[in-house]
Amino acid sequence: MPGKQTKRPDEADAAYAQLAEKLSKDPRVDDPRVARAKGFGSKGLKVARKLFAFLSKARLVVKLPQERVDALVSEGSGERFDPGHGRLMKEWLAIDFRARALWPPLAEEALEFAARDLREAAAPRSIRKR
Repeated sequence: MPGKQTKRPDEADAAYAQLAEKLSKDPRVDDPRVARAKGFGSKGLKVARKLFAFLSKARLVVKLPQERVDALVSEGSGERFDPGHGRLMKEWLAIDFRARALWPPLAEEALEFAARDLREAAAPRSIRKR
């Protein structure tokens, strides 16, 4: 949903808090009280201290594979995330509050992507993807 951002911070904060509470029950997600480091200036959800989802300007921002972000941007489901310096992030998608129905499935997808990256990083070098 490129274009004008929706300014509903209270509603977006509440929707994000509900989503974060649900996702935090997954044992792979770092306890938010412990994982207080910030990413892109916002508190967020992490797997092994690696950020995968956070709220920014009433938008959910999730980390997904670049090809998936490309597809979601093409279909109008979100836009590439700009942390504020004009450099669009290839693997980060921002989904406006108006499309909050997409937040839960895309946050789950980002969690799976983060957990997969963690498993691949932990795999012995001989079996890692090249």
